[in-house]
Amino acid sequence: MRVRLLTLAAAGAALLAATAVPAAPAVPRHEPPVRRDDHPVSAAELLARVRDCVPVSRGRYRSDAGAPADIPVCGLPEAVFWEADMDIDCDGRPGPRCNPHTDPAFFAATAYAQSDGRPLSAEELPFVVVPAPSGIWDYRDHGVRGGSVAAVVHAGRVQYAVVGDVGPRDIIGEASYAAAEALGVDPDPRTGGTPSGVTYIVFRGSRVEPVEDRAAAVLTGERLARWFARGG
Repeated sequence: MRVRLLTLAAAGAALLAATAVPAAPAVPRHEPPVRRDDHPVSAAELLARVRDCVPVSRGRYRSDAGAPADIPVCGLPEAVFWEADMDIDCDGRPGPRCNPHTDPAFFAATAYAQSDGRPLSAEELPFVVVPAPSGIWDYRDHGVRGGSVAAVVHAGRVQYAVVGDVGPRDIIGEASYAAAEALGVDPDPRTGGTPSGVTYIVFRGSRVEPVEDRAAAVLTGERLARWFARGG
């Protein structure tokens, strides 16, 4: 179970207030177009591309407070990736499944907002959480930003999501209620999640606008995943 400190609210606010974000490298324009006869990219195809890790983080992350710091962020020219657990992020716009009554650590904001200025809905939108920038790693320096497209792989399933929230500086491995539910992971913010076996692949330079467009995330994710699985 993740422990979300009140200081994260200040960190999230600082990130939102930043006016200068390093430019993200553009996704190459030569990826193949989606064709009707293309089969969906399998979990095995994606995992084959991330079998070997070349660390891009300066240090390693914990999966939870008190756990060993043994998770690196790895990089390829097309993506960054890590393998970790999955804690459940229920923060953002409250709903019947994500609110102060269902989640004692609930926080009614997300680091990135949807197009109307409201927080994202963790129970409606599949999104992943990246660690707050630190000396370990700064996601913004690697072509990742709010709305970047991610492929989340677990137990033979693939779910496409966006980068939607920022978490603790030293902990990695968290996704929204909707992302967990789509992957068949227990999404309960109190008792859910899974302790291991989740691979997060975030495509450098990608972005969905508006960030809350779930269908666009899937369409873009499928296209980028096919391109990535074929070697970029």
